[in-house]
Amino acid sequence: MADEIYRDIVAFITVARARSFTRAAAELGVSQSALSHTIRQLEARLGLRLLTRTTRSVSPTQAGERLLERVAPRFAVIADELASLCELGSKIAGTVRVTASDFAFNAFVWPRLSGELRKYPDLKLEIVNDPALTDIVAERFDAGIRPGDQIGKNMSSVPISPDLQIVIVASTAYLSANPRPLTPDDLSQHACINTRFSFREGINAWELRKEGINLTCRVEGPLLFNSVYAALDAALAGYGLAYLPEILARPWLESGHLQTVLDAWCPAQRGFHIFYSGERQLLPALSLIIETLRYE
Repeated sequence: MADEIYRDIVAFITVARARSFTRAAAELGVSQSALSHTIRQLEARLGLRLLTRTTRSVSPTQAGERLLERVAPRFAVIADELASLCELGSKIAGTVRVTASDFAFNAFVWPRLSGELRKYPDLKLEIVNDPALTDIVAERFDAGIRPGDQIGKNMSSVPISPDLQIVIVASTAYLSANPRPLTPDDLSQHACINTRFSFREGINAWELRKEGINLTCRVEGPLLFNSVYAALDAALAGYGLAYLPEILARPWLESGHLQTVLDAWCPAQRGFHIFYSGERQLLPALSLIIETLRYE
């Protein structure tokens, strides 16, 4: 009986995540009719409707959402533990899924991993470039890379970069045509290039600090991007002021294409960390990636 309900719950989790009996059946390697029968059996055993079915979609009911939220992570932990047992004493192999912003990946991840990965032909790395604050457990990532102050309390983390100096930059042409801002209040008179990394989040504020004074500035402008690279390109094209990591803008600052403003107000921000669930045992492949990226 226990084996049956475990299999039925795995089937339910697969359908609920895929939102489709067709895709879930393909993933599980069973027929759609058999999968539908399995779900009906589980619902009958629990006395609850777990899925709402229409001709076009499948979605969890309130009871289904609760089962998915509370049980699915435990099944993932069990799967990880079984996988780790299989890999004890074996070579580094398997697939590691990591979510990271494009900037973190290009600046700190790929330069270190690109050479190391060649040593492990059986290791597969899947990188999803996404600047949003992804729930790595719910989205089934092995790890994520975000600034150190944006990591949840239940996560373990390792730094992969130093703290990042922030600069406010504009093109030389823009500053020639507009008065240079001398105080944070002057930003309201300028076209500012904003960023927002997820539709679920607000537009990113410009955090400024000088001599113990901390300001959170909500600036205005005609452009809004979800990538610091796009904001950099817009600043280079003369569209206004951009709030960027200095390391990203450095080549154009050195060439004179960009200039900084309000230098005394621009703070350093927490560097990037790789983070992962503290409740899961680290697989050898993920441990290798963490140690390769670790910033001393």
